[in-house]
Amino acid sequence: MALFTFKLPDIGEGIAQAEIVGWHVQVGDRVEEDQPIADMMTDKATVEMESPVAGTVVRLAGEPGDQVSIGSMLVEIETEGEGAVAAPAPSVETAEASIDAPLPSREGPGVGGEQSELPAVEPEAPASPVPTPNPSLEGRGPDVAAPILASPAVRARARELGVDLALVKPNGDHIRHADLDAYLLYGAGQGYRPAGRVAPRADEQVKVIGMRRRIAENMAASKRNIPHFTYVEEIDVTALEEARAQLNAHRGDRPKLTMLPLLIVAICRTLPDFPMLNARYDDEAGVVTRHGAVHLGMATQTDAGLMVPVIRDAQDRNVWQLATEIRRLADAARSGKATSAELSGSTLTLTSLGPLGGIATTPVINRPEVAIIGPNRVIERPMFRGEEIVAAKLMNLSISCDHRVVDGWDAASFVQAVRKLLETPVLLFEG
Repeated sequence: MALFTFKLPDIGEGIAQAEIVGWHVQVGDRVEEDQPIADMMTDKATVEMESPVAGTVVRLAGEPGDQVSIGSMLVEIETEGEGAVAAPAPSVETAEASIDAPLPSREGPGVGGEQSELPAVEPEAPASPVPTPNPSLEGRGPDVAAPILASPAVRARARELGVDLALVKPNGDHIRHADLDAYLLYGAGQGYRPAGRVAPRADEQVKVIGMRRRIAENMAASKRNIPHFTYVEEIDVTALEEARAQLNAHRGDRPKLTMLPLLIVAICRTLPDFPMLNARYDDEAGVVTRHGAVHLGMATQTDAGLMVPVIRDAQDRNVWQLATEIRRLADAARSGKATSAELSGSTLTLTSLGPLGGIATTPVINRPEVAIIGPNRVIERPMFRGEEIVAAKLMNLSISCDHRVVDGWDAASFVQAVRKLLETPVLLFEG
């Protein structure tokens, strides 16, 4: 028998350590060569580590949430035959999840729906109460029975349910249907509880590790370092929604259009006049890089947390190509198959609450970008057009900016230019 030490390999350029997200094995387990043993998260991605040998696990480097330095012991495995301390395993190439994602005050399920962060805990069932008699019987001798005050309808219902009214505690002078309902819900010693009361649930502690910890760190750094301001404008999307419906009616085998591809086209057409928004700010070097191409990040809710897959060169794609890419990237992110390249390098981020909508959002910037855009729910309500009152579909559009780089006038002017395109959708398709 020999002891084989598997050291954490170099899993990315410039990476000094990685966080243990989860173990696939425990001490005493038998592992085979190439069997997954741990998930490790770096500043760029989550990677799956595989055992280079077969044997029995005798020691693990730590618990989920602990940091392991590159070149340090990750797992010790007892193998058959002679052995020595292992050299680091080959670099892992497959990246499964990015932490380069904002968590804009939970404003975005992104391109998906919102989800709870904490696992559900089944509440403990309350102990069965000890039956207590009707309070009207208290203080009387064994041979004296006080009358039970209840209406004929309550008595009839109690007979149908097989309930002894002597066990029902009234909330007042006589037993009502509400008291009978409380008895059925909570038992003979029920007392009276207001409608909507739910059983208590136990407290729980959830360790903040992996993707959730990275998101927390990124958002704290963004709010700590960036002086945010948010501008919100109302946009009449009545004509845009009509155009979208017409496009979908003739889409053939192409994907169904949502509002997002049309909004992205408007953004990309407007950005050349506002290059300060499509930028990244290296605050340590004091350098702002204004990007010519639009690599648009889409805040997407996944089971692992909020991620930002990136539409490369969004300015070169039409609405159908954008719809296809949005669907592809969202599916890849949610299934854990998005690559590191697909989850990094955005120059501007779009975050949408989707069906959850909301009147307005104040999204948090995806640092080191300098702006993030958030469309809100489309609602129909009356508005004036000239002297007439008509039904209009309206949507608020939010933008948060880094005030060190973007002035309020620039942000407002940009949104007004986008508004013009969205309210006159034919302009979106001009050559």
